[in-house]
Amino acid sequence: MKKRILSALLALCLFLPLLTACGGGKGDDVHVFYYTYSDTYISSVRTALDAKLAEAGLTYHDYDGNGNQTTQTEQVRTAITQGARALLVNIVNTGSDDAANEIVGLARDAGIPLIFFNREVSDTVIGSYENCAYVGTRAEEAGLLQGEMIGEYLLEHYAETDRNGDGKISYILFKGEEGNNEAIYRTQYSVEGANELLERANKPALVFYDRANTNGYLVDRNGQWSAAAANEYMTTVLTSYNAAGNNMVELVICNNDSMAEGAISALNSAGFNTGGSSPAIPVFGVDASDAAKSLIRDKKMAGTVQQDAAGMAVALAHLATNAIAEDRGLMDGTEGFTVDESVRKIRIAYGKYLG
Repeated sequence: MKKRILSALLALCLFLPLLTACGGGKGDDVHVFYYTYSDTYISSVRTALDAKLAEAGLTYHDYDGNGNQTTQTEQVRTAITQGARALLVNIVNTGSDDAANEIVGLARDAGIPLIFFNREVSDTVIGSYENCAYVGTRAEEAGLLQGEMIGEYLLEHYAETDRNGDGKISYILFKGEEGNNEAIYRTQYSVEGANELLERANKPALVFYDRANTNGYLVDRNGQWSAAAANEYMTTVLTSYNAAGNNMVELVICNNDSMAEGAISALNSAGFNTGGSSPAIPVFGVDASDAAKSLIRDKKMAGTVQQDAAGMAVALAHLATNAIAEDRGLMDGTEGFTVDESVRKIRIAYGKYLG
């Protein structure tokens, strides 16, 4: 009997750390809501944030919104009824303020501090509740850096990139998600930034491969920024725009690294970007995921923009600690971070990654 009791106690001791690590439910201090676990960059944020919250001695519970705003909003309601002391929300819908305002209303009514992160909400949303803040990048910065990388690459490799010798570079661009600020600004500034450098060098502007597409991009119809969507598009495009037809797509711009992976997989099937001395179409992404770093190292991808998951986790854990403490304001001790002057938004910097 004693042996069975000791065995049960030992099993419980082994189980409790796992319970805390993934969130134990009603007793957790911090409840973290991710728009989807399937996003590669978000997975890296989740790993880093779990570690930082545990290091700070905070119990937490993670939620997968699975790309559904209704699901996420109900998860927030449930967390509040379970006694959450801080809410960290990577919101699903960013096309308008409606979803964010609803979540702010829930948090305000319950008197619980609320921190949005990664997927930006408006200054108006943040300003509507004194215990609300945001942690994330400046949406336009990734596009600007990517545009610089593309322009610099083309000026160095123009002749070899211009495969059909027509004096222009044709490109394809995978946007990711309609209505998302990061996708909008990356789409705009990556092309504008590259064109600015080309213009200074008396080179013609980039030309979208499909003249009939006035948008100048292809969007993931499911809004998931997925490798599968980019692979499907790229595979289809290569049946009509290819080396044999002397109209090969000469540049691939992706708003995240997952889509870059999908595009490269399709290029591989067409005999491009397989590494070594094989012909390569320059592919650029955003996130600096481990997979993208490996592709760059193997000469299958040209570059990406690094998004600092660890830096985001540090800022979020700091705010979460403030939110839990009874004697601190939400933004106390944030002097070491980059904070917008007029609103409670902490900015995490991007950086170029070329291997």
